[in-house]
Amino acid sequence: MIRPTALKSGANIGVISPSYWITEDVLKNTAEIFTSRNFHLTFGKSIKAKEGPFAGPPELRAEDLNNMFADPNIDAIFCARGGYGANRVLPLLNYDLIKENPKIFIGYSDVTAYLTSITQKTEIITFHGPMLVSYKHGFIEYNFDQMMKVLTSTENIVINPPAEFDPHILKKGTAKGPLWGGNLSLVMNRLGTDGQINTTGCILFLEDLDEYLYSFERMLVHLQTAGAFNNINGLIIGELIDMKDQEISFGKSTDDIIMEICGTLDIPIVTNFPCGHGKYQATLPISLPVELCADETVKLKFREPAVN
Repeated sequence: MIRPTALKSGANIGVISPSYWITEDVLKNTAEIFTSRNFHLTFGKSIKAKEGPFAGPPELRAEDLNNMFADPNIDAIFCARGGYGANRVLPLLNYDLIKENPKIFIGYSDVTAYLTSITQKTEIITFHGPMLVSYKHGFIEYNFDQMMKVLTSTENIVINPPAEFDPHILKKGTAKGPLWGGNLSLVMNRLGTDGQINTTGCILFLEDLDEYLYSFERMLVHLQTAGAFNNINGLIIGELIDMKDQEISFGKSTDDIIMEICGTLDIPIVTNFPCGHGKYQATLPISLPVELCADETVKLKFREPAVN
């Protein structure tokens, strides 16, 4: 496990769009959140590139990411947004170069594929957390402050949901293990490839949005059939927003579906956790040893710092 260098005031943050492009107005408004807090931003070539919905062809997006890791003047790399298209870029990344230049790399959604692939192939801790587009509709103090705490602190951290948030404890308990996961669709998509997550002994977290309930169940059943849940130590499901039903009701909530598939496992299970596409987004370090505490309240304790 390789910890990247902690983010410091005045750091130069490289900003890339490794999947879809971001609109100029959203980029301008969200960039000011960082520049007004004494960070410098360097925009990669993918920020202005367009090829259909993509921020340029796969080769350009791969080169952009590789260059950001190689550039000694870049202290950390933040993704502007997600979308789709990581699967075309992953084979073009220079993982040896990335491993030689460990840096904070943060994003979520389609960026899940980059996070897990980079951590698997280089052992660098990556971060599932807010992107610039996360502040499209305004500044969210919890997201920014919690992200900064994770990226700047060399102390152990405890993630508590915001006071107004309501996590669901489906099964109580305490569990320890390395933290792995991300977007459910992307985690499922990597099954049967060299990018499949090894879930043995881990605290697995999953999140998604805008899925039909039958599709949500189908993906979880796929993971179950592939053995992904067999040896996990704990399960966290993020806030599932914009989930859809059909004219004939599926007849189950997302919590019902989760318990039907995972309820027999002797592990703590928490849903509606602040990670993913909802309003609140905790920053979660991929592969970091953590402790999930689900009793009367939900806490995620880092057993080690995520940065040096």
